[in-house]
Amino acid sequence: MDDRERQLPMKTPPVVSRQEWETARQQLLVKEKALTRSRDALAAERRRMPWLAVEKTYQFDGPHGRVSLLDLFEGRRQLIVYRAFFEPGVYGWPDHACRGCSFLADQVAHLAHLNARDTTLVFVSRAPQADIERLKARMGWTMPWYTITDSFDTDFEVDEWHGTNAFIHRGDEVFRTYFVNSRGDEAMGSTWSFLDITALGRQEDWEDSPKGYPQTPPYKWWNWHDEYGKASSSQWSAVVDRSLDLLSTDSNDGSTPAVGARES
Repeated sequence: MDDRERQLPMKTPPVVSRQEWETARQQLLVKEKALTRSRDALAAERRRMPWLAVEKTYQFDGPHGRVSLLDLFEGRRQLIVYRAFFEPGVYGWPDHACRGCSFLADQVAHLAHLNARDTTLVFVSRAPQADIERLKARMGWTMPWYTITDSFDTDFEVDEWHGTNAFIHRGDEVFRTYFVNSRGDEAMGSTWSFLDITALGRQEDWEDSPKGYPQTPPYKWWNWHDEYGKASSSQWSAVVDRSLDLLSTDSNDGSTPAVGARES
């Protein structure tokens, strides 16, 4: 007898008619929309969190030499730093990083979309750069990945466990704006999940953000990841406008309409 035969029978939900199934889906949809609105409200509260000034100067080793925390921004306004465990003593070394950290790395969306919102994502570990570059090549990862050289991991609560810190800078001043770890990290990977933990959010005009925060219409800033930086497409803007006209009056329920699904 194999393991499958030893398992107890699954107590599955009932099989119902199409009408009954649709009724159940609509009932659940009410709760799902409430959860989305609650998540949006939580993100709005996150954007109002106080900032913590980063007083110390931190240094990292990168592919082209020693760099500062401010350098990690790569000229953008916001920075997200994920502490991945890849170093001697971590399970998988030297061939692999921590399985959990690798799981997250596999989920990271194309960074061009984050960059288009003036936000940079980097990974940091204590492994030397040669090992990091070897690992990235093996796993097909392309995110910037730096080597911690000082107390950054201890100071930002990621010396014993993975975690994600968000920063913003004002000139040469750097501020810590948010931190999440443990199960909070399991949702990370999509462009939206990263933007939602930043001080500026998605930067779309439906968001509840403090006065003066950068905001643009939703959808219109979207682009193919290899087309950012080129002239804005008036054709795409027209597609968005037509699609928005078709939406229900409750357009701020957090759902994502299929903008551009039919462009003819």
